[in-house]
Amino acid sequence: MTIARVADLAGVSVPTVSKVLNGRQGVSDETRERVQALLDEHGYRRRGAERRQSVGLVDFVIRDLNSLWANELVRGAEREAARAGVGLVVTATHGRRFGNQHWLRHIVARRTDGIVLVVSQLQEDIEDELHRLNTPFVLVDPVGTTDRAAASEEMPTVAASNWAGGISATEHLLALGHRRIGIITGPESLQCSQDRLDGFRTAMLRAGVPVPDPLVRYGDFQVSGGRAQAEHLLSLRTPPTAIFAGSDQQAYGVYEAARARGLRVPEDLSVVGFDDVELCEWVSPQLTTVRQPLAQMAREATRIVLDLRRNDPTSARKIELATSLVVRGSTAPPRV
Repeated sequence: MTIARVADLAGVSVPTVSKVLNGRQGVSDETRERVQALLDEHGYRRRGAERRQSVGLVDFVIRDLNSLWANELVRGAEREAARAGVGLVVTATHGRRFGNQHWLRHIVARRTDGIVLVVSQLQEDIEDELHRLNTPFVLVDPVGTTDRAAASEEMPTVAASNWAGGISATEHLLALGHRRIGIITGPESLQCSQDRLDGFRTAMLRAGVPVPDPLVRYGDFQVSGGRAQAEHLLSLRTPPTAIFAGSDQQAYGVYEAARARGLRVPEDLSVVGFDDVELCEWVSPQLTTVRQPLAQMAREATRIVLDLRRNDPTSARKIELATSLVVRGSTAPPRV
């Protein structure tokens, strides 16, 4: 007996049967009773039920590994895995959509205690498939997608307060006296990019300072993207006196663009980043930034996925960790 066969007998979809199996919402009482009766009648046994014993491995899936941002996340996950006495298997998707059948077959064959996802694109129905395989998973959401169909509201998540971080960075620049402030956020498709932009706009609105469209740019969280978008901002007829970059790497790209024009940071241009990776203390001047607790986010996600494996009912399923502003040498009052 398969889920598809039960769904056919009950006259419902496969995802509906999966929701009944996993006790999830979104199914009427009448439908739930009908599906459950068929499951009981045919003795359906969920795939993976025999594998509830720990195998000592957690999978950590991330878009890429070529950034200090990614290193912080992997480091945090590894520390929690080591504390729990399990190994960590790291997979980079290199921008591909997560959850193809080849990878799932590999996971079924090799087995895992759970999966921590740091990805922005999920294969359709991957959430139901992981439930069907009895594989717990947690989404780390600094790169969460704005496509809510790709990640349901029931998916366990660990995120940072990106909106509040955007506010604190902008309020810092406003308090210094800046009024023409540019922003280079991340890709438009990512929720964290939009949240940081929304925080920026909120702070500017509260201060009664307009935000002309040319001062808002979308980058890619990389140095090259920060440099390219900063060159655009600094080419405006009236360029900004300060730039809030949506990542520390983009902020470094702003440094490069400013210096190519003979501008000094912070005397001619104030710069604020986001993340607080090691790069912030390597550059000159050291970078003012919003600290995102990346390692802690990965630790919490790894802890949650192991709690889910143990069926711990007290484990939180939705966590948002606070960001904080770290003031260093890259910001100063604007030149009169």
